[in-house]
Amino acid sequence: MPRITLNAEQRHFPEPLTVAELLRQLGKNPLQVAVEVNRRVIPRQEHESCRLQEGDVVEIVTLVGGGSGPVSRETPPADQPLKIGPFTFRSRLITGTGKYATYELMQQCLAASGCEVTTVAVRRERLYDKEGKSLLDYLNLERLTILPNTAGCYSAEDAIRHARLARELLANLGNPGAQWVKLECLGDPKTLLPDPIETLRATEQLVAEGFLVLVYTSDDPVLARRLKQAGAACVMPAGSPIGSGQGILNPNNIRICLEYLKDNDPDYPVIVDAGVGTASDVSVAMELGCDGVLLNTAIALAKDPLRMAWAVRYACEAGRLAYLAGRIPKRLYAHASSPTEGLIHSSR
Repeated sequence: MPRITLNAEQRHFPEPLTVAELLRQLGKNPLQVAVEVNRRVIPRQEHESCRLQEGDVVEIVTLVGGGSGPVSRETPPADQPLKIGPFTFRSRLITGTGKYATYELMQQCLAASGCEVTTVAVRRERLYDKEGKSLLDYLNLERLTILPNTAGCYSAEDAIRHARLARELLANLGNPGAQWVKLECLGDPKTLLPDPIETLRATEQLVAEGFLVLVYTSDDPVLARRLKQAGAACVMPAGSPIGSGQGILNPNNIRICLEYLKDNDPDYPVIVDAGVGTASDVSVAMELGCDGVLLNTAIALAKDPLRMAWAVRYACEAGRLAYLAGRIPKRLYAHASSPTEGLIHSSR
C-alpha cells in the first residue's frame, strides 16, 4: 500500500499505480489537468508508463478563474430608456449634423452612430449647401427626432426667435422635434461658453411658451440647479468648450451637477454637451452617471468619421453599462484576482 503526497495531502493507495490509473481513480479527465511527479512534469503520453513509488510527491493542477457559475448571457442586461419629457429613446447618444464634408457622409455617420436624435441649426446656410442640396433630404424623418438648436445666438431674444422659427418648421414637417429646443445663448465668440444670465432668461421665456427646453450650460452646479428650477427639461453641462476636443475637463463639477440635479429626482436627464474629442471621452461622461452625450465635431472632423461614429456608439453603451455595473473601489495596494486556494507552494 504505497503512500504518496497528493496535492500536499498524505494519501494511501491499495496497490502501486501509474499516473493514468491514479487519474482514473480520482475521476479526472487527463485532458483537463497537468501532472507533476517529484517536480517533473509528466507529459500525457507518459501517463500510462509512469509508475508512482512510495514517497512520491504528486501535484495535479487545472485552470481556474476568478469567478464561478454559468456562462453569462450574450446580450447585456436590460436598461431603462432615456426619457426627456414625453420622449423615450433607446440610444443615449445625440449627434449633430454640422461640419461634415458631404451630406452623404453625414447620413452614413448618423446611421452608424445609432442615434435617434440629431441636432440642426435654423439658418439658411445650414439648410441648403452651395449645390442646392437640402439637409432635410438626407435626414430620415421617420426614424430621427430632430432637435433644433439656437447655435450662434448671443442673446435671449435671438435664441427665442430661432426657437419659434424651428417650431414652425418642424411642425410643418410633422416631426415631433417641434416640441423642444436645444437652447444655446453664447457669451463669448472665442470660448463659445454660455452667457449664464441670457441663458436663464431665455429658459424662463421658452418654458412659459410651452417649449421643452434642453439647455446648454457650463459645468457650474449652482447655475445648473437654477436652470432646472426655471423649468428646463434637461440640463446639458459642457465637458469643455465647444469643438475643443478636450473631453471632460472637470469631472468633479459634473459629479456635483448630477448630485444637485438628481436630488430627489433620480430620473432627471443630464446630458454632457460639447468638448468631446473621441470615444473614451464619451465613456468617461457615461461612467460619471450622465444620461447621455451630445456631440458633433468628434465624428465630423475625425480622420475617419464613419469609424468614429461606430466608436462613440460603442463607447456610449460601454460607459453606461460600466456605470450601472459599478466600478470597484480604488485601493492603494494590490489585491490578487486569482484564487490562492490550491496554489502550489515551494517545499523550501
